[in-house]
Amino acid sequence: MSQPKRAPGGFPVVGVVGGGQLARMMQGPAVELGIQLTVLAETDTAAAALVVPSSPVGEHTDLDTVLAFARECDVVTFDHEHVPAHVLEALEDDGVTIHPTRAALHFAQDKLAMRERLSGLGIACPRWARATTAEEVTAFGDEIGWPVIAKTPRGGYDGKGVALAGSADDLADWIARIGEPGPLEGGLLLEEKVDFVRELAVLIARSPSGQAAAWPVVETVQTDGICTEVLAPAPGLDPHLASVATEAGLRIAGELGVTGVLAVEMFEVRGGSGEAAYVVNELAMRPHNSGHWSMDGAVTGQFEQHLRAVLDLPLGDPRPRAPWTVMANVLGGDLPEHEELYSAYRHIMARDPGAKVHVYGKGVRPGRKIGHVNVSATDLGAARERAGHAADYLRGVITE
Repeated sequence: MSQPKRAPGGFPVVGVVGGGQLARMMQGPAVELGIQLTVLAETDTAAAALVVPSSPVGEHTDLDTVLAFARECDVVTFDHEHVPAHVLEALEDDGVTIHPTRAALHFAQDKLAMRERLSGLGIACPRWARATTAEEVTAFGDEIGWPVIAKTPRGGYDGKGVALAGSADDLADWIARIGEPGPLEGGLLLEEKVDFVRELAVLIARSPSGQAAAWPVVETVQTDGICTEVLAPAPGLDPHLASVATEAGLRIAGELGVTGVLAVEMFEVRGGSGEAAYVVNELAMRPHNSGHWSMDGAVTGQFEQHLRAVLDLPLGDPRPRAPWTVMANVLGGDLPEHEELYSAYRHIMARDPGAKVHVYGKGVRPGRKIGHVNVSATDLGAARERAGHAADYLRGVITE
């Protein structure tokens, strides 16, 4: 395995396990910070491998490969949460510094463990239960009301591993797999179907020494379980809710010992007396789609902040640069598999010089995130229109 070339002056090497777009978007901030980035990529054409010179190819599930990679790094972090627990344990036993730690990642990898821990901390969550039989599914649904949300505790993302069930029969295939090695080994996570106002996200960064920083609470817009738009800050958010949601995010980061960036996905709901409140939906311990706006819209973007945090450097200023920043995702579903994007990219740059277009170097597949557009403005409506137009043009939905 090739070794990353170290920069003069003792600057560290940060290794990233996983070669997706999150690892790719760490490269620019790494260069600006003087840090050497190396990526364990799935293939030599992975998104990060196209821009990071040191990108050895290997599987995140192969212990020997990950250990050999990590031994050339000062600290190791992750593009995703799917590295097996035994690999994480071996890294720590070998003296490798990993952030977030195995103990923290456990709560992002196992949704049942996450629900148990957050409930124990008194963090507001949907009503939930673990189920291992059809009878337990039926009892939960009868108690809280149908339909219910069912989740595989491990492996789900972007709407995968989530089902809306009107009866236990709707989950028969999942129930039959409970106890088998895999995402349902420990049972099903059942949750009430939350009647929410909108979806919010709190993004936190925390360093090993305990310093923490929070970006403004944002609104996320979902389409078929995939985030398609982020509004920063969340428009019309009750100041008290913004405060308590941020406080909850900071508390979760501290209590779970998170190091690096933490995204806390939430539902805004109405409390018993009609006041604005929240319940926590999901956790992600890495840079997150809800924070992409910060690359151009905040003094310190999430990718720079993540690198600062995992190296225990002083954290940067998370304040926004403009009254509003809108992020629009570019999904591949409307384009042919080998669509040429560069001419559309040039058109957007000419039409709207203030739009910041980020492409991931990924092939087109239906529903796949292939890029995003950030637009900052003093008017929210204008920012949404500009970002949406640019994303739609890249997707081929519009042609002018």
